[in-house]
Amino acid sequence: MDVTGFLHLLLQELSSSDSNTRNYFIRFHNIQLFNQCRVALEGLQKEHILLQRIRVSPLIHALMCPLSDDGKRILELNGRDWSVEDDVLIQMHAATRKPVAWESGVPWGVRQIKAPQAWSTTTGHRIQIGVIDTGADFRHPDLQHALMRGVNFVHRGLPPHDDNGHGTHIAGTIAASNQIYGIIGVAPRALIHPVKAFDENGSAYVSDIVQGIDWCVRNELNIINMSFGMKSRSKSLLSAVTNAYNAGVTIVASSGNDSKRKSIDYPARYTQTISVGATDKLHRIAPFSNRGRYVDIYAPGEKIVSSWLKGKYHEMSGTSMATSHVSGAIALLLAMNPELNPGEIKALLRRSANPTRCPINRSKTTPVSYEIDVSRLLKEAER
Repeated sequence: MDVTGFLHLLLQELSSSDSNTRNYFIRFHNIQLFNQCRVALEGLQKEHILLQRIRVSPLIHALMCPLSDDGKRILELNGRDWSVEDDVLIQMHAATRKPVAWESGVPWGVRQIKAPQAWSTTTGHRIQIGVIDTGADFRHPDLQHALMRGVNFVHRGLPPHDDNGHGTHIAGTIAASNQIYGIIGVAPRALIHPVKAFDENGSAYVSDIVQGIDWCVRNELNIINMSFGMKSRSKSLLSAVTNAYNAGVTIVASSGNDSKRKSIDYPARYTQTISVGATDKLHRIAPFSNRGRYVDIYAPGEKIVSSWLKGKYHEMSGTSMATSHVSGAIALLLAMNPELNPGEIKALLRRSANPTRCPINRSKTTPVSYEIDVSRLLKEAER
């Protein structure tokens, strides 16, 4: 294959296409060919500024590029060495939110999973967690000791400041540490790397998620929190998740808020993730939570108070909130047992969880799920 000719084909497409373009993945079947293309692209981008619109994902051996319908057809017709896939929109998993006045203490969800009982033994010290979300409020007093520099894929070159609030809420549940005036998260000494892939409306493209996963793997993070989902499969997202899993990164993903009994959203549905559903204060599955055999573990997700923009606090409900509890719990586990791999962590979570119940009708209930219990998790890991 003529790599330079291929890149000039893309340049011609970028030069001639009008505003009616969409983003696509161009995934190479041959790693050596991808690497040749990547090196050639770096050189040509200095001469042709339009080629700077092409992004690269070494994790899945792909280019991400805007194309017209005609451009896509041309690539597909000549695509023995690559495949073309749509880059689709993806949404956050939060059902409701409202501002609250908060008095300092430990939120109910953190207490319910029994995280405080573990703090004399483990606080998640220096476990690295990538939160692929809307960014974080770096000025929030509860998060100042937890937040690392992170990265911004929405406004490239800028810090990953949160302009939505969702990412700040997730970060607080995982690792807030303001014992006197604010809240305490599940793993108060873990380190959060905000990976801003979602805009102020809580929307992102799969390509931004893939680049976020790529960044987390390259920076050797331990856990990735993914509180979002989509209804359709994405081969590119599956490839990124699989490669991260194989690199030893534990991925925690929310199941979705559609009250479904037999289906959950992607990427939580991929077996390489730990899929999370939401429970309430009575240890029951929250009405909005997806559920069923594809969900690995449940955690508190209804009326969760956590950090918000401008130093404030909000109450939110959703499987997003449940996912952050599980990410924090895994940080507590990994601080004690850093050699555990993602498969072992999932098995420990499932073995140590407590049965919870879901109402079927007014007269009876049946066990259908298991809620995380940090005390039992850590004891199980010591066996």
